[in-house]
Amino acid sequence: MKKLKIRGNELKKLGFTNDRAIAFALNLVSRHCKKVDKTKVLELLEKINLLPENYLNEPVFGELAKMLAEKPVPKKQKKLTLNKTALEFKVYGAENIDAETIRQMETAMKLPVSVKGALMPDAHVGYGLPIGGVLATYNSVIPYGVGMDIGCRMCLSVFSLSPKKIDGERGRIKNILMNETRFGLAEFKDVQDHEILERKEFSEIRFLKTLQKKFAEQLGSSGHGNHFVDVGFVEIAAFSPQINLQPGQYFAVLSHSGSRNFGSEVCKNYTQIARDKLELSGEAARLAWLGLDSEEGHEYWAAMQLAGDYSHANHRIVHQRLAKAFGEKPVAIIENHHNFAWKEKLSDGAEIIIHRKGATPAGIGDIGIIPGTMASPAFIVAGRGNEDSMNSAAHGAGRLMSRNAAKQTFTESQMKKYLLEQGVELIGGSADESPLAYKDIREVMKSQKDLVEILGVFHPRIVRME
Repeated sequence: MKKLKIRGNELKKLGFTNDRAIAFALNLVSRHCKKVDKTKVLELLEKINLLPENYLNEPVFGELAKMLAEKPVPKKQKKLTLNKTALEFKVYGAENIDAETIRQMETAMKLPVSVKGALMPDAHVGYGLPIGGVLATYNSVIPYGVGMDIGCRMCLSVFSLSPKKIDGERGRIKNILMNETRFGLAEFKDVQDHEILERKEFSEIRFLKTLQKKFAEQLGSSGHGNHFVDVGFVEIAAFSPQINLQPGQYFAVLSHSGSRNFGSEVCKNYTQIARDKLELSGEAARLAWLGLDSEEGHEYWAAMQLAGDYSHANHRIVHQRLAKAFGEKPVAIIENHHNFAWKEKLSDGAEIIIHRKGATPAGIGDIGIIPGTMASPAFIVAGRGNEDSMNSAAHGAGRLMSRNAAKQTFTESQMKKYLLEQGVELIGGSADESPLAYKDIREVMKSQKDLVEILGVFHPRIVRME
């Protein structure tokens, strides 16, 4: 007998109207009815929805019946609690993922709206959902399931120049990096006009209007922490039509950054709204969600899309400035983003919301870049469309230790000595980003052979950070 699959739309046809009850019913079916006849399950669920008070003691769906029998609470929903048991989830590279990260994902899989989940091999503890966590929910979005740096991206420009340019023009390249990039609080003064500054969301959503000035000021700049602009070279071993580059080595620029202060403020604002509506407490409060049928859910979704487009614009400005300074046009530009939520469908046709917090889209046709550290390669990849990972892959090497622990463990002189041994020159940066504070990117890539195909490799040589 095939594994039982029931969709949210099928429950709506039975008369279910409450999204929370639909998600809870799907969870119960997934956990307890894997080999039960579908017709019988649907018949029972229809009866429970019509007369829930008659099924309060039903062994599998009793809690669902209690939920349906409750009278609606005006304005605020009834205080919510997590499900007692977590849904199962796939873990890639489990041998390199700590227990606290697993426990954090288990909490996410107890949410009443959760449908499916997975941990990528670079996973480590985050705020709310683990970084490297992929979570599917029904008709709801979790701001901290997306993260504070909404739409954080990788962008790679490849030039038809020899990598010899790096050593031959090192001084000039370093000056260009310093002149044409801005990090942290530093801002460009000459970026005045851009179509994204006129987006309608600023007039339609009052809260976003308060962020518009800083949004404009930080346009074209990069964040702090692990955000960077690297000059190095791309190595292509074999021709791939997905990226249309012939075998060889190419001078290249790779950047990593996101939506700056804008994304952070959007995340914090709508998380607080979700917490107040749901009255969640404890760790679950960090995973408060907004229904996509609600006004606030619509607002957050629109703000998230704007933040993703803003991140894209920031990268393109950086790469355009650098290309102009180099006097060259790129022959290829490859980019992808993480820290986002997508409306997607599983193989059974069910539409779900997939949060990829520190995870790269890896469906069929998806091309992306998975970076290592400032001293290790980044990989150009094509997604294999693995449904167990919900068409996702790692977004980087992943941290072995926190920033504070790294600062206490490594000195900047130790870090720069290590970088010198690897042939990498660092401009800026601090010990909390020491390559030794991260997992081995090669091991991460081994753990996700079923998720992505490697098309090329980028080797950093000059790294610019805050």
